[in-house]
Amino acid sequence: MPAVAPVPPQPLLEECHQRRQQLMEKIGQGTAIFASAPTAVMHNDVEYNFRQDSDFFYLTGLVEAGAIAVLAPHHEEHQFVLFVQPKDAEKETWSGYRIGMEQAKDLYGADEAYPLTELDEKLPQYLQKADRIYYHLGQDEKTNATVLRHWRTQLRKYHKQGTGPLAIEDAKFLLHPFRCRKSEAELTYLRRAMAAGIEAHLRAMDYARPGLYEFQVQTEMEYIFRQHFGEGPAYPSIVASGSNACILHYTENNRQMQDGELLLIDAGCSYGYYNSDITRTFPVGQKFTTEQRILYELVLEAQTQAIAAVQPGKPWNEFHDVAVRVMVEGLLELGLLQGDLDEIIKEEKYKPFYMHKTGHWLGLDVHDSGFYKVGEEWLPFQPGQVVTVEPGLYIRPDFKPAEDQPEVPERWLGIGIRIEDDVLVTATGHEVLSAAVPKAIADLENRHSL
Repeated sequence: MPAVAPVPPQPLLEECHQRRQQLMEKIGQGTAIFASAPTAVMHNDVEYNFRQDSDFFYLTGLVEAGAIAVLAPHHEEHQFVLFVQPKDAEKETWSGYRIGMEQAKDLYGADEAYPLTELDEKLPQYLQKADRIYYHLGQDEKTNATVLRHWRTQLRKYHKQGTGPLAIEDAKFLLHPFRCRKSEAELTYLRRAMAAGIEAHLRAMDYARPGLYEFQVQTEMEYIFRQHFGEGPAYPSIVASGSNACILHYTENNRQMQDGELLLIDAGCSYGYYNSDITRTFPVGQKFTTEQRILYELVLEAQTQAIAAVQPGKPWNEFHDVAVRVMVEGLLELGLLQGDLDEIIKEEKYKPFYMHKTGHWLGLDVHDSGFYKVGEEWLPFQPGQVVTVEPGLYIRPDFKPAEDQPEVPERWLGIGIRIEDDVLVTATGHEVLSAAVPKAIADLENRHSL
């Protein structure tokens, strides 16, 4: 992968405009309402750094709390309306600048903008001629209550005015198929998130060694994320040595690493709100042990075959099924599972070793928007989608096999391995966006000197 010079991200405002137009074509006579993310308290009166709701950001580009976006394609004057916090010099001195109503129109393209305090007064004009409301009942209970109250009010008026929304539908079902397929501009941001993630993983491989603590490796990586103008880690970084690698979402990162162990790192960068999600597992020292090598080769083969199954037109579940079959075959050969291959898969007796799916959508959210199946039908891959491919094997020190399965010999206990790449579906196949991070055993051994 060619080096990408770090540059700061810029809001994709023209693309946001195009997205709103596409969505409004789907909305028709409806009105869609999207709320910004609520603020979250870290402790007492100290808040976490604000992270915008991904749907709201996708449509507006606005990174500010206390905002509501309304799309009303049927309205004669205002198809895109923003409700925002008004300018207030005193409050901005303490908490940061606000865009205010004028910039909501000038910078973000709103046809009209109002202070958030006028939501109750102004919202009805964008609902009274709508045939339905599109709104996701999320975690912001105050906004949920506001939308439901206005819907009930419009229902009560329907018999007199003859118009109004008779139903509420979840806006995600309209919006998320758009979000799942990435534009060229989005792919540019994803590639920059990948570049930061790749450099960080390469640094971790060079830096990690016996005696260091997991958080020291984490710090090296997250410094690189910021150097690439990223917002920081895409999710809490997992730096798991020894048996900690058997904890899927291990984030304490406070253990001292020892020679002879493996180090599993699952970490990615958020750049312009787009994310990378990469996992590698390699020796803390110089070499894999025999058991580590055997299991690592099995996971790598499962991942290789699963990536090959990521093709346009192929059903979503196929790459997971491929990975499961490869690993069950390998575990049977090693004597860690016993019985009929197909029966083990059908009855999921492999799950004590491999309990998660092989991947998920990736984009503005790490577990990104998009559907996997409709009814009983798995949806096919389409060009422009980005998916993680991340099989793993985990044999906890206190491992308990499935019923009728053999006990696991002690030499296998405490080994956790996951290998994860981010894969773009193309018109003719796929592209591994994170391929520049090595994963062959020969490339991982002896990478750093003791």
